[in-house]
Amino acid sequence: MADSHRSDVGFTAAVKAAQRARGSRDGYERAMRRRDWSGAVTPELAAFIAERDSFYLGTASAAGQPYIQHRGGPRGFLKVLDERRLAFADYRGNRQYISLGNLSENPRAFLFLMDYPDRRRIKVWGRAEFVEGDPALLDRVADPDYAATPERVLVFHVDAWDENCSQHITPRYPVEELSAMVASPPTDAEPGR
Repeated sequence: MADSHRSDVGFTAAVKAAQRARGSRDGYERAMRRRDWSGAVTPELAAFIAERDSFYLGTASAAGQPYIQHRGGPRGFLKVLDERRLAFADYRGNRQYISLGNLSENPRAFLFLMDYPDRRRIKVWGRAEFVEGDPALLDRVADPDYAATPERVLVFHVDAWDENCSQHITPRYPVEELSAMVASPPTDAEPGR
């Protein structure tokens, strides 16, 4: 039997069986022996996180019903607390509380962070919890210039993360970047183009 790897959080027994049946398992096993997924927030990951103004949060109920929620805010609203924890202020929204309810009965969670212009994606597996009644923590992660009411903090405990390939990511640009690109076209363009 192969050694266990941090990547086993994503490559479960069923996933490994599917990989074996389709011929990709040996390659993944070799890759994980060379470099397994990380379980700590590195300076590179922290820099990537600091540039994000949105991400997707995945949770599931105790029965396994999945839910994906977009989270957005000012650039850098997802904060690095330390090498194993991320956090963000949970602002008042549509008051459905699906993520809140799911995490109350199943702490497993997933973050999917996209950098569309540079065609990069980071996947983060872990456990999450909502923390209420901790004003010091809320002050640490809330953005005082953001016009929304923070209600609680979501703390995400990192188990593993991986940067995935750029294949099939269509570049998309924030309006302010696209406006700047249109206002200042490249100067090295060929004549007549």
